[in-house]
Amino acid sequence: MSRVADVKDEARSRLRWFAVHGVVRFFAKRGIKIGDPQAKLIADPVTRANPGVVYQEIRDRGKIVKGRVAYLTVDHGLIFDLLRSDDYRTVVVGGNLPKPLRAIERRTRTAALHPLAPPSLLSVEPPSHTRYRKLVSSVFTARAVNAMRDNVQQVADTLLDELVAAGGGTVDIVSSYCAKLPVAVIGDILGVPEADRDKVLEFGELAAPSLDVGLTWPQFREVEQGLEGFDRWLATHIAGLRDNPGDDLMSQLIAASEDGVYLNDRELRATAGLVLAAGFETTVNLLGSGINLLMNNPDQLARLQDDPSLWGTAVDEMLRLESPVQMTARVAKGSVTLEGMDLEAGDLVVCVLAAGNRDPQVFDDADTFDVGRSNANKHLSFSGGRHYCLGAALARAESEVGLRTLFDRFPHLSSAGTGVKRDTRVLHGFRTLPVALGEPATVSA
Repeated sequence: MSRVADVKDEARSRLRWFAVHGVVRFFAKRGIKIGDPQAKLIADPVTRANPGVVYQEIRDRGKIVKGRVAYLTVDHGLIFDLLRSDDYRTVVVGGNLPKPLRAIERRTRTAALHPLAPPSLLSVEPPSHTRYRKLVSSVFTARAVNAMRDNVQQVADTLLDELVAAGGGTVDIVSSYCAKLPVAVIGDILGVPEADRDKVLEFGELAAPSLDVGLTWPQFREVEQGLEGFDRWLATHIAGLRDNPGDDLMSQLIAASEDGVYLNDRELRATAGLVLAAGFETTVNLLGSGINLLMNNPDQLARLQDDPSLWGTAVDEMLRLESPVQMTARVAKGSVTLEGMDLEAGDLVVCVLAAGNRDPQVFDDADTFDVGRSNANKHLSFSGGRHYCLGAALARAESEVGLRTLFDRFPHLSSAGTGVKRDTRVLHGFRTLPVALGEPATVSA
């Protein structure tokens, strides 16, 4: 019986992959031959290794370019406006597929939550979005985040003490520091037991490509396994906090209500899961990219060591140059004219945040890393409007404290080889990054 169920499960998954990703991959490969920029971004390995070339092609063609399945823009001003416009909504997984494929997706989807499926904050609009965000904001306050800075410092110090005790030398800084810092911080915030934190990291690694389109079949199966495992773990974790609430923000979210209305179990899992996943995924990537930028630009590291007040600006500059989230998309709610192009309801506009962050009309010497850049905070990396990242303040705090503490402790940290980038298009960062720690500085009592 179990074997029959497994066969049915794989058949359902293959149909779902075909509807959501397989068809996209087929047409993307054909689109590459005619130079379609979106097709290149999806399926061309050369472009994926260096997308900047295609971003420049799009920029040269105008503020918005029509691809085979979507419009694309790399223009900072247009992206800024689109993210705030009420004429567009966020993307729902399967929502923009042709009707036959949409029907297959609907019939074959699993019960596991997906970050681009309701009731996730990423995929709902008002009034549901307003309600969910208000409840999360009621416990994820600026005061609560500010109170976390001491915790971030303590975690960073402990992790670096462990590296010193282990003898320093050459380490993969992603697995030994960049991943452990945010998962410990967000784990404390959301009441995740220490014993479960490696498991949460593993689920996050498996599920990270879930925001991409055009996945291969093996990638898709890994994503499904990650999402299903994460959903089961979340259900158990939340049930445990219901029975034994703590003083963590997850317990507060379970108890929070608006006008006597609480989040139901599915809404709670979707909301808490997104906060948890986003809380470590983006920061892991930002920390790794930030370390790489500083190793490759020792003059900028020297500026920070001479003037630590620049660290806040430096983190914004890292967000600008190496956005942890490379792109997002919006769907036209109805007929609308955008930069002279007539869009119909359901038309998709891909906003390439990473390219908007390097718009030469906004940022002088846009490809240059400058820790003192006066308008570094004009980046688009945290999205905008009602979908502006709830955890932006925490991500900044973790990155600023985490990077400053690392380079204070290991001022001569240097590259020990080429890092490996993540094989994802929406999320951007290092999977591994080998570094030579060098002699640790003396820590004053």
